[in-house]
Amino acid sequence: MCAISPRDQACDCANDVALPSTHHELELMIIEGQQRHVPTMISVTVPVFNEVESIVPLYESVAIVLKSLGRPWELILIDDGSTDGTAAALDKVAAADTNVKVIHLRRNYGQTAAMMAGIDFARGDIIIPMDGDLQNDPMDIPRLLAKLDEGYDVVSGWRRARKDATLTRNLPSWLANRLISSISGVRLHDYGCSLKAYHKSVIKDIKLYGEMHRFIPIYASWQGARVAEIPVVHHSRQFGKSKYGLGRSIKVVLDLIVVKFLAKFAQKPMYVFGGFGLLSLLVSLISGVWALYLKFAHQISFILTPLPLLFVLTAITGVMCILMGLLAELLTRTYHEAQDKPIYLVRATKNIGDAAVVALTNAPRSDHAR
Repeated sequence: MCAISPRDQACDCANDVALPSTHHELELMIIEGQQRHVPTMISVTVPVFNEVESIVPLYESVAIVLKSLGRPWELILIDDGSTDGTAAALDKVAAADTNVKVIHLRRNYGQTAAMMAGIDFARGDIIIPMDGDLQNDPMDIPRLLAKLDEGYDVVSGWRRARKDATLTRNLPSWLANRLISSISGVRLHDYGCSLKAYHKSVIKDIKLYGEMHRFIPIYASWQGARVAEIPVVHHSRQFGKSKYGLGRSIKVVLDLIVVKFLAKFAQKPMYVFGGFGLLSLLVSLISGVWALYLKFAHQISFILTPLPLLFVLTAITGVMCILMGLLAELLTRTYHEAQDKPIYLVRATKNIGDAAVVALTNAPRSDHAR
């Protein structure tokens, strides 16, 4: 047997190391190595509406926590069309600290739109939305980040000891959370808690409408994200009055129907419309045959039963549902093909060339993914 010297072994090991073959690959390796040592930037987004008394205490409490983390940070305050001097208070805070970014919306669009604006303008790799009424505690931010570091993509806050009215806020919220969890399959105790932490990569392509900001964990989970929940502190409101009411619970239920539809049938709407259409045609067929049976077997005139009318109405409904399903299929194809949107998402790749990875616009991570 031929002995191999330690020096030869070192040479063989060195030969196994993948070396850059071009200057461009060397630059990419240097940049990647530098990025590993850059602390993750944190963006805290806060929509506010007529919260002038809360602005300064909010900034001070959040800034103290973020400064203590030793990471780059920014505080994005979104003025959702306030009329009480909130805009001036926000501008004053931003003038004193360049880490504070302020977005003034033209009018009151609602919490979901304001939160979407914060996400769109956020530069951080981690986005933490929270309420601007001082009921969320910024001291929970490090705990959210620690949970993210365990490998989760979304960490949701749970206001276990909630400081709100029992009948008008807590009870409807409890019922809504149970309903949402059972329908979506994503088990959370408190969907309504704004204090959450997200990796930007899992929410960058999510578009929010209506009151759908509370469903972001559901969207993320359906795309393969890992979701966790931790208890957070909840304070009583110090200033102003709540902008929430029982009417919002109705909106949440309707939005939940939309979310469930989009999750199951966004790519095949014909299954819904066509299913109702075929059911209507079946009812039409049964009612028509029954009417004929009564007419010829028992000499019961058509005008003495509602069956002929039921036959016509269900037949028209069935045909219309099928036509709507065909139209929805055309719209679905237009949506995906006109914007070059894939019908799948890629978590990571192995041994896929750079050209192929670039072609997958929704595949942000490849062999060197973190």
